[in-house]
Amino acid sequence: MNIYDIAKASGVSTATVSRVLNGSERVSEQTRRKVLSVMEAQGYRPNAFARGLGLGTMRMVGILCTDVSDPFYASAVSLLEGALRRMDYDMLLYCTGSEPADRDRYVELLLDRHVDAILLVGSVFADPSGPALEKAAAQIPVVLINGSVPDGNIYCVDSDVEAAFRSAVSRLFSAGARRILYLYDVLTYGGRMKLSGYRDGLSACGIPYDPSLCVRLERDPDSAVRSLRGLIAGGLSFDAVLCAEDLFAVAAGKALRGASLSAPVIGCNNSILAVCASPALTSIDMMLESLCETAANTLNILLEGRQAPHRAVISSRLVERETFRLP
Repeated sequence: MNIYDIAKASGVSTATVSRVLNGSERVSEQTRRKVLSVMEAQGYRPNAFARGLGLGTMRMVGILCTDVSDPFYASAVSLLEGALRRMDYDMLLYCTGSEPADRDRYVELLLDRHVDAILLVGSVFADPSGPALEKAAAQIPVVLINGSVPDGNIYCVDSDVEAAFRSAVSRLFSAGARRILYLYDVLTYGGRMKLSGYRDGLSACGIPYDPSLCVRLERDPDSAVRSLRGLIAGGLSFDAVLCAEDLFAVAAGKALRGASLSAPVIGCNNSILAVCASPALTSIDMMLESLCETAANTLNILLEGRQAPHRAVISSRLVERETFRLP
């Protein structure tokens, strides 16, 4: 059944059916009820794309992240879906992978599907953007979660992880640590901010930066544990561990226990890994729920034609658990 069938069964024109679908006030209440009754009786579901053209909006938000299997991104997508649903928006999710060309391709796909706005999840999107993202930001609202970019058309909701990592180093120093091992994987915008916080924290405590204590690992649990066991066996000396991800904090705990060593360990993201690990991880909470709620609210404000700040910064916090008892 299509709009022509509905019009015939209702005894009205297709233009009238279209007005009913689009919520036009140019239809009497009696006619509106008659058309809607026929639609319900026939189980008619209007084509969302065609209806969107008439309304000028699809009420659809595109969401891009690199990999939804990552606990951080999975939580972010779930939080965003809930926030958007409460605002009466649907979402279209694509996982782009890490290649810039692929990110551009998925931005183009979202534009082809006439989404009303785009939400970008992850600091990887804060790296130099391609032409597709610039094109999108010139047409529809684009909001980036966990990053900052100079493009005035892209609105940013960022976590102040740089300050959080400075504070974490200071806490470890206060607890007696002097050789703080830093574990990371990538140097995206967020990765650079974390590293900067680590180095600034060392400097503020009067600890010289030692490149041998700044170790890049593969984002794989088994590989990370093997690498850390090799470093320990090779004689690398450290008395605390600060990690860019909870995954590396879990790996550090395993490597330490395997060598019968003990040291305070701090992860980042306060993910499900931090809660489920044994012992439970102390972790930097990037306040993901606040980030996502702020991003969704910013997007909604923009879609309503109102002004929103181009950058909002959410403070992170340290959540103490068993791997580090703060004084």
